Amino acid sequence: MRILLVEDDHMLADTMLAMLREDQHTVDWLDDGQQALHALSDEHFDLAILDLTLPRLDGLDVLARSRSAGVLTPVIILTARSDLDEKLQGLDAGADDYLTKPFAMAELKARIRAVTRRGSASPSVGMTVGTLHLNPDSGQLTFGDQVITLPRSELQILHYLMRHPDQVATRRRLEEQLYGWDQGVESNALEVHIHHLRRRLGKSVIRTIRGVGYLLDSQEAQSCGTAPCP
Repeated sequence: MRILLVEDDHMLADTMLAMLREDQHTVDWLDDGQQALHALSDEHFDLAILDLTLPRLDGLDVLARSRSAGVLTPVIILTARSDLDEKLQGLDAGADDYLTKPFAMAELKARIRAVTRRGSASPSVGMTVGTLHLNPDSGQLTFGDQVITLPRSELQILHYLMRHPDQVATRRRLEEQLYGWDQGVESNALEVHIHHLRRRLGKSVIRTIRGVGYLLDSQEAQSCGTAPCP
């Protein structure tokens, strides 16, 4: 997943970044509430982890304003405030869950899994487009009688495309899913990963929209049977 971490405690943020990236997530980090509001409004994230005590704009305001603007990104709030009213305010403002500091990283991982399961269109683990079934947790892709474990980069690309079938995903959006904001991107890295996915699935499943990006064709995915599409 692509996760936005908003935390102004730099030592805690470093620990969380290492843990989340170890779990193969792409994580962007901000330590400022105003920047966080802009990021949630302008970018796509699968999840946001939001501290409530932030410079320039309080986390509760970030959450309330983003929800008012129609942002549906699942949000877990972090707070050092033990007062029940503060937690209830966060939930009422649109948070999906909360954690009180200090917390164990294992608990944060469990909350992330629970929130993303609740946000899934299907109660079961994974997603399906046509005959393609992807389990993001294990990285396993099943279609027809084939089961493939995808490398991390291919998994993230296909995961995004399957979440948005028949919609064009721009090159920039897919690169952000892979690398976030602050990591170097090789000029042809995305094309290489798309090429590998096409070798697995067939060229017709992932279409190139020239000058724009790529699209997962749900009709072609439906026609995939026990052998790759042409």
